[in-house]
Amino acid sequence: MIRHMILLLVMISTSFSSLAKNTYDIGFMVDNRSSETDVLLQKLQNEITAVVGEDANIRFPADQMYVNNYQLSQAQQHYQQLLDSPVDIIIAFGVITNEVVSKQTVHRKPTILFGAINQDYNDLDITQKTSGIKNFTYLIESESFKEDLSKLKQLTDFKNIGIVVDAGIVQFLHLKDTFGPVLNDLNSDYQIIAYQQVNDIVDQLVGIDALYLAGGFFLKQDEVQLLANALVEHKIPSFTINGVEQVKLGIMASHQAAGDIDQFFRRIALTVDDYVSGTPLSQMPVFIDYTSQLTINYNTAEAIGVPIKYSLLADTDFVGEFHNVLSESNYNLIQVIEQVLDKNLSLEAARINVDLAAQNLVTSRNNYKPNISTSLSGTYIDQDLAAISNGSNPEYSSAGNLTISQTLYSNAANANISIQKSLLQAQQEQFNTEELDSIFAAINAYFNVLILKTNAQIQLLNLRLTKDNLKLAQQSFEIGQSGKSDTLRFQSAKAQNTQAMVEASNQLEQAYIQLNQLLNNPIDFEIDIKDVQLDQGVFENYNYNLLTELLDDPALRNPFIEFVIMKAKQNAPELKALAHNLAAAEAEITLNGKRRFLPTVALQGQYNKTFDRSGAGSEPPIGGSFLNDNYTVGLSVSVPLFSRNQFNTDLQAAILRRDQLDVNIINTEQSIDVNIRTGVLRLVNEMSNIQLSEVSEQTAKESLDLTMTSYTNGAVNIVQLIDAQNNYINAQLAKANAIYNFLLNALQLERSLGYFFFLNSQAENEAFKAEFFQYLNRDATQLREPNRP
Repeated sequence: MIRHMILLLVMISTSFSSLAKNTYDIGFMVDNRSSETDVLLQKLQNEITAVVGEDANIRFPADQMYVNNYQLSQAQQHYQQLLDSPVDIIIAFGVITNEVVSKQTVHRKPTILFGAINQDYNDLDITQKTSGIKNFTYLIESESFKEDLSKLKQLTDFKNIGIVVDAGIVQFLHLKDTFGPVLNDLNSDYQIIAYQQVNDIVDQLVGIDALYLAGGFFLKQDEVQLLANALVEHKIPSFTINGVEQVKLGIMASHQAAGDIDQFFRRIALTVDDYVSGTPLSQMPVFIDYTSQLTINYNTAEAIGVPIKYSLLADTDFVGEFHNVLSESNYNLIQVIEQVLDKNLSLEAARINVDLAAQNLVTSRNNYKPNISTSLSGTYIDQDLAAISNGSNPEYSSAGNLTISQTLYSNAANANISIQKSLLQAQQEQFNTEELDSIFAAINAYFNVLILKTNAQIQLLNLRLTKDNLKLAQQSFEIGQSGKSDTLRFQSAKAQNTQAMVEASNQLEQAYIQLNQLLNNPIDFEIDIKDVQLDQGVFENYNYNLLTELLDDPALRNPFIEFVIMKAKQNAPELKALAHNLAAAEAEITLNGKRRFLPTVALQGQYNKTFDRSGAGSEPPIGGSFLNDNYTVGLSVSVPLFSRNQFNTDLQAAILRRDQLDVNIINTEQSIDVNIRTGVLRLVNEMSNIQLSEVSEQTAKESLDLTMTSYTNGAVNIVQLIDAQNNYINAQLAKANAIYNFLLNALQLERSLGYFFFLNSQAENEAFKAEFFQYLNRDATQLREPNRP
């Protein structure tokens, strides 16, 4: 019985509560409608419902949404239909709607007007704090055509600006009175660009050097992007009154801060809530004071060629990514490596060294090629002397000879050929070393750009967070929740973060310069690079999971390290170059040892011819004759016995070079061992960082959101808020760079291995892995089986 009584009391209480709760139907009249504005309308309805809460039942009848499509007669008809309908509140938006609603002397139903009233143009008295009109209020926005145009003038110094206005409302706006005085003060001309479709704007861009979207609220996202692309193509800077969302889509700038639309919707919702709570519309404040904030699309400004002054950075928000929209070449990692291998100057110099070594080998082989020479002579002898020479020395004579010499065997020549072969092979391996170093230098420069791009983007985010926290500090100070020191602290942080962003941007530019140098591009050549992802693109076949398994398990890690060290020593061009230099040193030792006593054998021949004899003494003696042609052939054998002790000196120098090379080989092998082991440890760290950085970034973000809310409520102090922001930024950097650092360290390990997996075929990589598992199985077998004699 008692239970039934309690249930009855609850039902009666609920019934009275429902009876006490009023229901309000809200109707809308607007100038235009699109899919984008439908989203905003739904957001507004949700905001009103949330703010009113339990104070009343709020409904939005679907049949009480009227769109006049910029037709005044339609707007008048819709207003009358709303007056005759059962709706309790009218929310009116737009210029045409304003023409109808603001002209009413008596408002039969409560009406809230917005969206057509700012500081520059309206038909209402904006000096009043309230409307003072029964059943009527309006919202005056602090946005200003004059302030927008002045800011755009400061950015671009335009001379003739196009002002975009919806064609349907041109006749209802006093445009000359509104824009004429403003632009006259700015020493600029203007032309009105009325449009019905976005192509109407694009077709009227000729003759202007800037564009201002005074209308365009109902443009769809793809239409804004189309317009933004056309403006970039024509190098025309743009400014919009419609806020940050259009800037994100490619319009260059706006003077409206992010979140203004939320503030606007909250104000409308509070107006409805106050009304249903009993406050007359005539007594509600009409002015909405936005915090103006210059917002610039970084990429659009760069593409158009509008320089961003450092003096603006502290008070400017930026949207867009840190990629080079002026790029003449957009490289991926493979393209960077290919161009470095083809055009890098240091590598080209190393390639010439190989050619020089090849020429030295050709020169050494020339010792076994014949040496052929010829000479001609003409002689005059004193006449008296010639006369008594009995014909052996005529007064005038001319002769010539041809001499040929050919080395048949030379120990020095043989040794030199052997030495030059070894030196050529050593130089080729040195070039291979330079090539591997150049590849890694390209990789390092590439990832350096990616890391610095990420850093610049996160420094920009940090600056935005600091500005948001500065607003929170100012609000807390205004309501007496915190001291002035919090505001000063964030103002100081804003200056520091601005400087950090400038430095990050300049570091990124320096990285592009260094990459251009590696690529042998003009230093000021505009380039950009494509991002890389683990297991995607060039790293699609990069078996990250297998590598993780190998390095995560100590039982597999040690055999893996030993195998990689073994392969690195097999592949290392540094060791191969030292081995060839060692062979050259051994050949030099042999040359200057006992083999120096081996003879040099050469063949020589000479042909002589007398062409002419005349004058005194030119006749042979009686009974004699002259032999005008003759030749000689000879074989020479020479043995070096003692040459100022030079052989012994050269021998000792060659022995010292050999000993030095032996030391260098041991040192290089140790370096390979150290590089592989430390590289594996770095990879283990980076693998752990990939996993943990995601968790860290997520928790840091949640912590920052909670701390900002707690700071607003006075539950935490400024130190905790700054710590939460710094933790979030550091976590963002760690997460963003985790993949880059892992891949960079993996590629550095591959450089030590002398084998870049992503530059080789899938079959070659599979063969490498198969060899490792064969090595692993052999190692395991040896551990299981006892040693046998």
